[in-house]
Order: sequence, then structure tokens, then C-alpha cells
Amino acid sequence: MIKFAFFGTDTFALNFLTSLKEKGLVPKLIICGEDKVQGRGLKLTPPPVKVWAEENDINFIQPKKLDSSLITKLKESQYDFFLVASYGKIIPEEILNLPSHKTLSIHPSLLPKLRGPSPIQATILEEIEPGVTIIRLDKEIDHGPIIAERKLKTDIWPLKTSALSPLLAELGAELFAEILPDFLAEKIKEKPQDHGKATFTKKIEKNDALIDLTTSAWENYKKILAYDIWPRAFFFTESKGEQLRVVITSAKFEDEKLIIEKVIPQNKKEISYETFLKSIR
Repeated sequence: MIKFAFFGTDTFALNFLTSLKEKGLVPKLIICGEDKVQGRGLKLTPPPVKVWAEENDINFIQPKKLDSSLITKLKESQYDFFLVASYGKIIPEEILNLPSHKTLSIHPSLLPKLRGPSPIQATILEEIEPGVTIIRLDKEIDHGPIIAERKLKTDIWPLKTSALSPLLAELGAELFAEILPDFLAEKIKEKPQDHGKATFTKKIEKNDALIDLTTSAWENYKKILAYDIWPRAFFFTESKGEQLRVVITSAKFEDEKLIIEKVIPQNKKEISYETFLKSIR
């Protein structure tokens, strides 16, 4: 029986786990990020993967540090491999090498392009072909040799992050389930990445989603799609002598124009953009 531990935290990892379970692959242990304070009410909120672990009655831990205490915990069981998807922390090499078949990672881009923390958003913003890559992790970020990769086939493009993320997670789970028997039998030849062609993404900040409605409609539309989960695209406008922050919740791109459909004005509920424009005149 295959025995593995899973490192993951966010929604992409959740979608990936869900797809894996449908293929009969369930981890024996989940290592995920800590609960965080979120929202206006500053409520302590568990990460999506922790919620999934509880719902599926799977043991989980949320270590603050990946130190000797975690190593001791992981050594209590003999794992065939570790599997990582959007965990959010750099895993020390000593941990990566603990299992008999080391540690694999599912990365939602066609490596070596778009290494780092925000590959899905960057795929949209940079108009790069979407896909997933399975690598064996080493001590550097998204740097290890390629085990397998697959492009995403879709008739709709571009997609927003909330639509693209589950598609890539499902594709990654499908690819992983296919290659797993050969991987465990050591029949797969690793392929080194071409590090000279590597590109890197950055951690997303709130101001990355700020758009200027007087600039490129296409670039603004891509921001709306890329940041639809967080932090959500927004702009500033003047109303009654004050600067008003307005979040865009729905938009489309037609005839080379950005058409905003729905917004959330500062401290208000969602309304149509047409209604909003009338309210500030």
C-alpha cells in the first residue's frame, strides 16, 4: 500500500487533494500552514487544506518551523514519498530526503517558466501557455529535475484565476496518478531543467491589483482575471470631494474595450457599474 505525506496549504492544494482522492490516492499525513487572522472581523481562519483534512478524517499538523521536531515526527513512519503542492514554506533538504523516494512537487506552470509563489496569476498576466510540472524537489525554489509535465487544453482563454486554478489542480492530479507506478518502480528518467530559461514570479501584494482606467483596457482586464480571488482588482475615483476605492467584481472584454459590469464601492455592497456611475455624478 502506498504511503505518503502531503505538504500544502491553499486552494490550489485543496483542489489537488480533492482530485487525488477521486483517483484513490489519499495521504496518511498532511502538513499545512497555520491558521491566520483574516477579514474585517479579524477572525482566526484555518487554511483550506486543514479544513479538508478534518472533513476527511486525516491526521494533520501545522508546524511553525520545519525543524528537528518535525523531522522526528516524520521519522515515526516510513513514507514512500512526500508530495508538495502550494505549501508556502521552503522545505529543508533534510526533510526532502527523508522518504525512500524523496519528495515530489506539483507546480502549476510549465517549468522552468514561472517559478515562485504566483505562477497561476502570472500565467494570465503574461499570457503564457498554461500547464503543470511534476518535479523532484531540491533545496532551491522550483529548481529540481522534471519528472513529467503536461499542457492544459482549453477552448476558453484567458481564464480567471478561480477558474484556471482547479483545472490545473485536476490536470496535475491526473498526471501524477499516471506516472506514479513508474515513478515508484524507478522507471522514469529525470530531466534537468534549463535553468538559463527560468523566469520567476513574486509574492502578490494588494497594490498589484490597482488599475488605472485611463490605460490599456487589455492589461486592466488581465489584472481583473488574475486577481479575482485576492486581492481583487480595484481603482480609485473621486466622489463628493473624496477618494473612493472601488473593487471590480465582474467585467468583460469586447471590441477592444473593457466593460465593467459589477463593482463594490468602498463600505458598500455590490452594485452594477451603471448604478455606481449614476451615484457619483
